[in-house]
Amino acid sequence: MQLEILKEGYLSEKTDRRDEIYRGCRGKTEIHFENAEIFKLIKEIVERAKRQKPGSVVNFKATMNFPSGERIRHIFKNVFFGEVPIAFGSRSDYGTINLEWECEDYSKV
Repeated sequence: MQLEILKEGYLSEKTDRRDEIYRGCRGKTEIHFENAEIFKLIKEIVERAKRQKPGSVVNFKATMNFPSGERIRHIFKNVFFGEVPIAFGSRSDYGTINLEWECEDYSKV
């Protein structure tokens, strides 16, 4: 979650006043792929960025499992991406994509 602290100082006050602003969500996701299905996602991302497919929406659903057995799910809506680097470690490794992403908000499922 991206938060920003604002500070403003006023005459006759001894300390600055503080406030915070919610700036949305940001994350990094590493995806290991073993077939060409991932390239459908990459194509969707690139076409939206080129404005060839306006109105396209990509949502992420994340399930987080904790050692206590607790499980929570979140949906990150209308996610936007930075670079989409693709890497192959060796011929015996799966392909890897590291995605940096941002969105306006999330909701708990």
